[in-house]
Amino acid sequence: MKIIMACQSKKHYRIGWLPGDGIGQDVMEAARIVLDKVQLDAEYIHGDIGWEFWCKEGDALPKRTIELLQNVDAALFGAITSKPTKAAEEELVPELKGKGLVYRSPIVRMRQLFDLYICLRPCKAYPGNPLNYREDIDLVVFRENTEDLYAGVEFHPVPEEIKEVLKKHSKNFEPFVNLEADQFAISCKINTRKGSERIIRAAFEYARKNGRKKVTIVHKANVVRATDGLFLETAKVVAKDYPEIQYDEANVDAITMWLLKNPNNYDVLVAPNLYGDIVSDLCAQMVGGLGFGCSGNIGEKLAVFEPTHGSAPKYAGQYKVNPIATILAAKMMLDWLGETEKAQLIENAVAEVIKEGKVRTYDMGGSNTTLEMARAIADKI
Repeated sequence: MKIIMACQSKKHYRIGWLPGDGIGQDVMEAARIVLDKVQLDAEYIHGDIGWEFWCKEGDALPKRTIELLQNVDAALFGAITSKPTKAAEEELVPELKGKGLVYRSPIVRMRQLFDLYICLRPCKAYPGNPLNYREDIDLVVFRENTEDLYAGVEFHPVPEEIKEVLKKHSKNFEPFVNLEADQFAISCKINTRKGSERIIRAAFEYARKNGRKKVTIVHKANVVRATDGLFLETAKVVAKDYPEIQYDEANVDAITMWLLKNPNNYDVLVAPNLYGDIVSDLCAQMVGGLGFGCSGNIGEKLAVFEPTHGSAPKYAGQYKVNPIATILAAKMMLDWLGETEKAQLIENAVAEVIKEGKVRTYDMGGSNTTLEMARAIADKI
């Protein structure tokens, strides 16, 4: 699985190393074992990110980490803990409580700060994985990464001036006009023509460069007419530039059914932010679950790679979880850096260990540890 490449390989890299929370520490340690085995010439620069820094400093993505990311070739990220606003505020140190600090996921902020507009999530079944839904699945999801409902434009309580504007401009707002400000909330879904075009074009370019035959646009334009309508309208225009690639459309609810029924009918899927998040998790489950789900957050100048699983704090430090998602994320990072031979070595080793079936973590029905899995993969390189 080849991905978008940023540059030709070079001799030495600066890699942002962002373990984050919970099992992030465990799986990143595992990834380092494999990266060291392929002898990547790199300096791994630790970055502070996550729940600990929210609680102590009121910022889960400190300024020093942002500055670090401005000066690296790529970054690998472990996992993050996120909690609702009130719960997050309660865990601040006493001197920071009541200062109006609002928790935002640092990975979402990172995507927006560095315009990492592509979220690329390959979902490939490796033969021998007992968790495969089918062994012939090879899907790629392109998720728009900076807009949509993840834009962070939200109101609760809702300011009176917002209510007045909506009352004036939308008849559909009438049922909510008389609600008290704290009795409802508004999250704004914002899709732009530019944002839609570049993620859709990225999906088509990927399909063209990697011999993929079909691109499916995931939307809900029959109900969410304005924002999804713009996304779909833009897709139809972009598709005309790629006549050799089959163009397809599917409602987001229907695609979850059709992917389970006929996964081989699909190839590359592209979606707005929220739908892409949901569909990519479904696809990941069909190839073994989040222990196999890797992801790249890709922009023009920086890319941050990560497993798609959460921080699973109850398992932190136990070295119990499956590190393959993080190891495959490291493989994606090498592809992006232009280190394609090293990337292929990693993927081949992962495939061989899975097929052999001698080393399996608990999710695969085995009892091997996180680091035992990493060492088994490294031994195949």
